[in-house]
Amino acid sequence: MAQRVGIVAVAQTKFEEKPGQHIGELLYQTSRDVMKQTGLEFKDDGTGIDSTIASGYDLMSGPGGAYMFLGYIVGAWQREDERVIEDGSMAVYYAAAQILSGHADVTLVVGYSKETQIDKNLIECLSMDQIYQRRIGLDFVSAAALQAMRYTTKYGITPEQLAKVVVKARKNAKNNPYAYCCDSLTVQDVLRSTMLCDPIRVQEAKPTPVDGACALILATEDKAKKLTKKPVWITGMSSCYDHHELGYRDLANCDALVTAASKAYKMAGITNPLKEFDVAEISEHYSYQEPLWCEGLGLCGKGEGGKLIDSGKTEMGGELPVNPSGGVLSGIPHCLAGMHSVVECALQLRGEADKRQVKGPKKALAHGVDGPAGQLHCVITLEN
Repeated sequence: MAQRVGIVAVAQTKFEEKPGQHIGELLYQTSRDVMKQTGLEFKDDGTGIDSTIASGYDLMSGPGGAYMFLGYIVGAWQREDERVIEDGSMAVYYAAAQILSGHADVTLVVGYSKETQIDKNLIECLSMDQIYQRRIGLDFVSAAALQAMRYTTKYGITPEQLAKVVVKARKNAKNNPYAYCCDSLTVQDVLRSTMLCDPIRVQEAKPTPVDGACALILATEDKAKKLTKKPVWITGMSSCYDHHELGYRDLANCDALVTAASKAYKMAGITNPLKEFDVAEISEHYSYQEPLWCEGLGLCGKGEGGKLIDSGKTEMGGELPVNPSGGVLSGIPHCLAGMHSVVECALQLRGEADKRQVKGPKKALAHGVDGPAGQLHCVITLEN
């Protein structure tokens, strides 16, 4: 990119069931945290925060217009204020684009989710085609099961390989104080768990319901250097939508992710992602998605995601640790996954990831996903 956008502060809540906590409290907690880190407020003299961008689904959060609380809670009135009804990675993408376009110098980005207030599967059903698919009850879980069956059958991915993804996620989550699930599991524990939607077992799906919020402050290069001694630079970013109708896609592949990754890598000058990245946070709502998304991200060849898991390269201490935080499989709310990936990558590059810290990372890969069977993908590359 011709100029750089820097992440100068990040924050996140503990991810857990918070039925008694108002959305406004979640927004306040993370927003005030990043504002305190930087000393920034909303001012009219050009020295404060210029705009806000919030990511969240009304239907996933209970009350309509849940984000309406953000402005008066953090003092952001009479400012440019945008909403992204997508995965949180898209809000980060939008904020970076806003700064690069010259419309803002400093932007506050927040994401939130209150899964305890809704029935997630019923809401996801509303995202499907209203003529043919809703009436048969198709939702994101059943769409994922169709993809998992197609992917594992076509490429011979074994249940044991997918179970290893869950075991790794929970093991890593033990070192993450923000994670929801950090219980010890074995491969056999995963394989013996109840079938959720064939071939996906309960332990192979994102825990739900979970509530939480994330926040970041992004700034132009000049201001980022003044606001923090450890800015994290966004070096590449791209997103891509695939067809909404599942029948128009080969679900064993993730073409939208391949497109998004290739564009982000070109922007960042990445030619060998497995060798060049030091850490990756990938949004995997189901166990099969980690090997499949790794293929789409170019970390291995097509159909080789299972072998990548077996190799140990994605473990802590491996060639490219994937999801040191525990990832979405440890309990990150829907819609927050991609923003959480960016937050965790920023912490890694700043050397502030505590017990989950990877040794000396220089480049990180953050990924977000949304829609049935990975319809939308967003890839963001970062450097310190």
